[in-house]
Amino acid sequence: MNDRLENVKLQVNMDEFLPLRDVVFKTLRQAILTGELKPGERLMEIHLANRLGVSRTPIREAIRKLELEGLVTMIPRRGAEVSQITVKSLKDVLEVRKALDALAIELACERITEEEIEALEKACTKFEEATRTKDARIMAQADVDLHHIIVKASRNEKLDQMVNNLAEQMYRYRFEHIKDVASHQRLIEEHKEILESLRSKNNQHAAEAVKLHIDNQEKAIMQQIR
Repeated sequence: MNDRLENVKLQVNMDEFLPLRDVVFKTLRQAILTGELKPGERLMEIHLANRLGVSRTPIREAIRKLELEGLVTMIPRRGAEVSQITVKSLKDVLEVRKALDALAIELACERITEEEIEALEKACTKFEEATRTKDARIMAQADVDLHHIIVKASRNEKLDQMVNNLAEQMYRYRFEHIKDVASHQRLIEEHKEILESLRSKNNQHAAEAVKLHIDNQEKAIMQQIR
């Protein structure tokens, strides 16, 4: 584990408006979400503190917060480690995401504006362009932005809040999916299908398109973790 941590390019991006513990938390969370820190890797306070150039206190506080988010697991006599991506956790998160996304797009079909349709069209193009970069972070952000437009178009603040509460865990699985180059063309086509269903305000077709989108994500990640 020590050698592994030495090879991880962890770097604290200081923000004068955030306490050090929050900066460390964001740094470690991003490393977990993007796979820099792998599932099952031990998070040893002293080594992380040395790598990030901070004391062990903000590391300890960050690990506690990451545990609450489900990104870190405490193992008896072993300590903290990055939570595994299990079939159960995958299904749990994507079941909720599918329900929320289906509701969001059904509401969006009734409430989306022409300006938002245009923004979604641009987001689809931006995602397609992002796939050419082969940079998973750029693609993941483009995908987040695209789906964010749909949730906002639902005009339901409580739904928006629920999606945001699940955002970090969804990002982890989104990132795993996007790393699969073989899935990129299918994702582009699915995004276009979702766009057209919103443009035609066909809420039944839109919900089916989103559910298929999530089901395909689950299948792709299941193949990876098995």
